[in-house]
Amino acid sequence: MSYRLTYTQRSLKDIAKLDRIVKKLIAKKLLKFEKDPLKFSEPLKESKFGKRRFRIGDYRVTFDIEDREIVILRVGHRREVYKS
Repeated sequence: MSYRLTYTQRSLKDIAKLDRIVKKLIAKKLLKFEKDPLKFSEPLKESKFGKRRFRIGDYRVTFDIEDREIVILRVGHRREVYKS
């Protein structure tokens, strides 16, 4: 059973700042991950950034799962995404 992707305003701003090639890569991977997000993700130690994360190369996507929705919270390079 598939989940539905939902984006916060902050995540949409993060995505808008990314390079076109990186946007395509992230979009392609998120479509793959939405089928079984728990299989492809890892839990985060610090919950202020979300409960889980996807690793896509040097980029990270932090998210929470609510019912059958994957709520994308932040998208960014690994050295920047965990900064407030």
